[in-house]
Amino acid sequence: MHNVWRSGLLVFLCAALLMGCDGQAPTKQWPEILGRLDPAKRMRDTTLPMAQRLSAAAMERTRHTVRYDPAYLRIPYPGGDVPAAQGVCSDEVIRAFRSLGIDLQERVHRDMVRNFGRYPKAWGLDRPDANIDHRRVPNLEVYFARHGQSLSVSSNPADYRPGDIVTWRLPGNLPHIGIVTELRSRDGQRPLIVHNIGAGPQLEDALFRYPLHRRFAYPARQS
Repeated sequence: MHNVWRSGLLVFLCAALLMGCDGQAPTKQWPEILGRLDPAKRMRDTTLPMAQRLSAAAMERTRHTVRYDPAYLRIPYPGGDVPAAQGVCSDEVIRAFRSLGIDLQERVHRDMVRNFGRYPKAWGLDRPDANIDHRRVPNLEVYFARHGQSLSVSSNPADYRPGDIVTWRLPGNLPHIGIVTELRSRDGQRPLIVHNIGAGPQLEDALFRYPLHRRFAYPARQS
C-alpha cells in the first residue's frame, strides 16, 4: 500500500502504452547522435545554461538500465535514492537533477516540512515522508510551481525548450513526468523527451503522446 502510485494498475498501463498511441513500437534511442553530443560531458560543462545541462543530464540517463519498480523503500536522507537499477519516471528526473548538484529529495522535504498544507493529501499522510514525497509527481508539480517557473502548456512544439519539465496524465488519471531535450524528432518538428514509462529511461518522440498537464522551468529561467 506504500507504492509510489497504484503500482499494479500503473505497470499494466505502462506495458500497454509502450506501443504508443499509433500502435507502433516506441522510437528507440538515437545512439549515434548521443555519442557525438556526449551528454555526460555537456552536463558537467558549467559554462552552459542550467537548462541545457539538465537536457544533457536527462539524455545521459538513457545510458542506464533501470527496471520499472514503484515499490516504497526506506532510503537515506539527504542524498538518498532507491537502488540504481530500479525506479519510476520521477526517479529519472531526480537523478538528472542530482547529477547537477540539486537534491530534490532534500528540497522537497524541507518545503513540505514548512508548508505541508500546500501539498496533495492523496496518500493519507499527516506528515512529510522523506522516503517517498519527492518521488510522487503531484508533489514535484507543487514544488516546481512554488520554487521554479510555471509555463503554459500548448500544442505548439516550438514552445517547448530544452530543460523544460513536463507532466502528463495517463489513462486512469495517473501522473507521469519527463524532461524536454535539445534533440528533435526525425522530422525536426518536435523536441524529444526523456522519460521512464516502463522500459527504463528512454529518449523518445513522445511529447504529445499523452495529455499534457503541467510544464515548468526549474530553476526559473533568467530573463
